Amino acid sequence: MEKTPPPEKSESFSRNFNRRIANLGSPRRTTDAAADAKSEAEKHADREDEAFIEEPLSESETALIFEEVDRFLANSSDARDDGSNLMVEIPSSVLSLCKMVDSMTSRFYSTKIPAKLGSDPDLDSSFFEALNRISKVAIKLSEFPSTTASIPSLNRTTTSLQRAMSLLDEEFNALLKECKHRESDSKFDKKALKQSSFKSSNESTDQHHSAVPESSEPDSTKEEEFPSFSLETISKMKRIAETMICAGYEKECCFSYSLLRQSSFKGILNKYGYENISIDDIQKMQWEILQSEIDKWMAVVNKCSSSLFPGEWKLCDAVFADHPFIAHTLFSGLTRGIVIKLLNFANAVVLTKRSAEKMFKLLDMYETLRDLIPAFNGFPENCRTELISEAEGAKRGIGEAIVGIFYDLESSIKSDNAKIPVPGGAVHPLTRYIMNYLKYACEYKETLEQVLEFLDPKAEENRPAIIDENDDESPRKSQLAYQVTMVMDLLDANLAMRSKLYRDASLRYIFLMNNGRYIFQKIKSSSGITELMGDRWCRKRSTNLRRYHKNYQRETWSKVLQCLNHEGLQVNGKVSKPILKERFKSFNAMFDEIHKTQSSWVVSDDQLQSELRISVSAVMIPAYRSFVGRFKQYFDPGRQSEKYIKYQPDDIEGLIEDLFDGNTASMSRRRT
Repeated sequence: MEKTPPPEKSESFSRNFNRRIANLGSPRRTTDAAADAKSEAEKHADREDEAFIEEPLSESETALIFEEVDRFLANSSDARDDGSNLMVEIPSSVLSLCKMVDSMTSRFYSTKIPAKLGSDPDLDSSFFEALNRISKVAIKLSEFPSTTASIPSLNRTTTSLQRAMSLLDEEFNALLKECKHRESDSKFDKKALKQSSFKSSNESTDQHHSAVPESSEPDSTKEEEFPSFSLETISKMKRIAETMICAGYEKECCFSYSLLRQSSFKGILNKYGYENISIDDIQKMQWEILQSEIDKWMAVVNKCSSSLFPGEWKLCDAVFADHPFIAHTLFSGLTRGIVIKLLNFANAVVLTKRSAEKMFKLLDMYETLRDLIPAFNGFPENCRTELISEAEGAKRGIGEAIVGIFYDLESSIKSDNAKIPVPGGAVHPLTRYIMNYLKYACEYKETLEQVLEFLDPKAEENRPAIIDENDDESPRKSQLAYQVTMVMDLLDANLAMRSKLYRDASLRYIFLMNNGRYIFQKIKSSSGITELMGDRWCRKRSTNLRRYHKNYQRETWSKVLQCLNHEGLQVNGKVSKPILKERFKSFNAMFDEIHKTQSSWVVSDDQLQSELRISVSAVMIPAYRSFVGRFKQYFDPGRQSEKYIKYQPDDIEGLIEDLFDGNTASMSRRRT
């Protein structure tokens, strides 16, 4: 069946079409506001190249130009494929296409709003189709031999294309800036700045893009998605990027994207109060101020790993979906610069002077970097390995600082050898410091174990095993447990040495009881220390406390109880009043001295204080009541009885309640 030939174009249509095409080259009669700022030479060049058209070409007119240009491109390709002469006659439609692009570009430039595309979808579609063809024509003409026929066409095509690409570049910038303004005005989670440590949220993988992790926070607490581009805007940017890259303007497109996204990212970091601080400034910074900067740093790293980096990759992957290498390169360039700055901050903190109180912030930073590194696994390969290596290096530096500070606990105990005893046998400041430090450190037990293993994985093979008698399996090895044991042994030795500074043996045991009780209570209140050291070690501490208690009773009250011994009072079968009087006098003197002395001693733990008083009462009051009850009859009622029987049993019980209360006039009881 024969095909019906297409209807011939009427003569009037051809005349009108040619006239409209010719008018595209007419000089522009209006002046752009943007051109006013240009030099006269630039204005002149613009007026020569710019054109305007009273009305857009119809669909049929536009289609005719596109058809002829497509035929020219096809013929040129065929000529190249069969090896014939590359020079193909350049049709007039090429010039018509250039004039059409010039006209459309001028129309867009006449729009006063920043984003020029989007108001007329049909015009946008025709414009991009025209740009697609004119870029192909420019490439094809550049392959032609240099002749007097091809050079003017190439120059004309290149000029029109360049002006159109300048328009697209401006539009691309406007769209990117539009999102930047929204991001600057959006609300951010300030709670993150108050956190002293960072635990990364559960992360998932985007199945439609790359394996960059995303935040999985509940909708009720989820912040506005980053970056805050609409799907329509992303579609526009994708189309512009694709057109510019295909036209050979990849460098300009990538430069604009990179510059604007870096600026936007910097603004977001500033929203979190984070600024790039030099190493010198960090070194000079007071610790209180530096702590605040570390908190901001951790919040930013948290935000980057949970949403900023994944969001940035989704944007980059969407805009440059047809060019994965470009997407990878742009994303790598942006994230690498940010990550290196963040790691430089961590490295600078490590270089500051070490002190014990810094260890816990360093542990927070270590955990932050530890949780950041997995986020790099979803990064493009061209930056993933480098960033992981850099982050691991920073993490190692922090870990070494942590270990150094933690090991310095031993030195601090060894160097604290002052010869002045604590008044009243109270808990020594060193005991408080070490136990509170260990308790807080054991809240980071898992991280400290990781640090020690990370720095020296073979070290624990050389550590003595710490055996828990409740564990029937193999001995439990732990570098951290070994280190805590070393610290505790040194503290015990230090306290034993200090106890000898007290001349009174009873006060020596009060001192050991006070400190031992404090240590034991801290152990009980810290599941971390208990897990590390095991039940056997804890029971040993309890046994030591009971031994100190018995030794105190023996040293203090055994001599007093000897005064209440019924033996040795009889002479020739009768109670000797002189010996009895001496016993009461000795008891009174010894008890008065003990009451006077030990009332100023300090037992700050309420339970220990009560246990001591109860134990003293349990041995003293029954013995005294029995002694008084049996021998008071040997004294005459009145003055003689009151002289020797100075206290009634109830009086003794009340006076015992005064013991270990401390001298309130000179010191206050210290409690934890």
